[in-house]
Amino acid sequence: MKVWIDVLTPKHALFFEPLYRDLVRDGHELLLTTRTYREAVEALRLKQLRFRIVGEHGGGSRYGKLLASGRRVVKLARLIESWRPDTAVSFSSPEAARVAFGLGVPHVAVNDSPHSWLVARLSIPLSRYVCSPWIIRRNVWLSFGARPDGIVPYKALDAAAWLKRYKPNPAVLKQLSLKRDKPIIVSRTEESFASYLEGKASDSAPVIGPVTEEILRRKLDAQIVISTRYGRQAPVLRQKFGDRVRVVDHIIDATSLLYYSTIFIGSGGTMTVEAALLGRPAISNFPGEKPLYIKYLERKGLVKTIRSPREIALRVARTLASEEEREEQKKRGAKLLRQMEDPVKVISGVVRKTSRLTEN
Repeated sequence: MKVWIDVLTPKHALFFEPLYRDLVRDGHELLLTTRTYREAVEALRLKQLRFRIVGEHGGGSRYGKLLASGRRVVKLARLIESWRPDTAVSFSSPEAARVAFGLGVPHVAVNDSPHSWLVARLSIPLSRYVCSPWIIRRNVWLSFGARPDGIVPYKALDAAAWLKRYKPNPAVLKQLSLKRDKPIIVSRTEESFASYLEGKASDSAPVIGPVTEEILRRKLDAQIVISTRYGRQAPVLRQKFGDRVRVVDHIIDATSLLYYSTIFIGSGGTMTVEAALLGRPAISNFPGEKPLYIKYLERKGLVKTIRSPREIALRVARTLASEEEREEQKKRGAKLLRQMEDPVKVISGVVRKTSRLTEN
């Protein structure tokens, strides 16, 4: 069996690594592609996966995204026509879906983000299967054009795919000059180039900035780390906060950082889910419409959505002062992660079934 996997973001690298390794171990041929995008390329290198770079990220404008996508479709079409996979898999990559559909290769789409509706409209109708967390209702995917016999739910949030296999590595603390015996506050900036945040976020003014100001104003005895995206966020935050905050502008073992953290503040999705399932108190200040997985974790008492910088800082101070609250959070997170199934096993089964259909 020949399987093509297209990876566009660091999350995709985390999610598909176990699938890639499982299929390679079973003797199948794998082709892993990505685009010129610093975070995705660094994440794949960190995971020591073999990959090919095809095309580039289109930036923050619709025009730039359209041109980059069109150019990438052409390049991928040439590569895939030559390689001839049995099945294509992606996290709803519009280019992978289009190329696979055009060349008659069944495409398996994974998607936990119907709020990113532009991506869903471009990929779901062209996919043979869509695999997603069970909390997303079937009619959501049908409304995007999914095949009625192609919707495959798994009883897990996506981060379970790697957290169930994960062992923390304290080396990240040394890498960032962090002390293990002192509280660590980790923040993540928003994905300002995402189509679903158009007009709601700016790469030059991360929403975590005012939050960090409020936390620093309280002079808490804690280390503050901000994990950034793209090119402008890190310089803006460094200029604003200097050496009072550790600003990370490259890919690190973020899961280990979260494991050793005391509290997490997320302006995105993936690390917020990771923190919650690792049992770390998690605050979401996502600037757009609240994703379904955040709503679910709120109901489970594992995430609190707070948008006021002042209220976030107060919450952080209270959490740092309450060891009992932090211990209870650890237990709830660990319990929920144990209860979730392994998404990789579900998707692997779909990939194998899809390949058999192709062969027949």
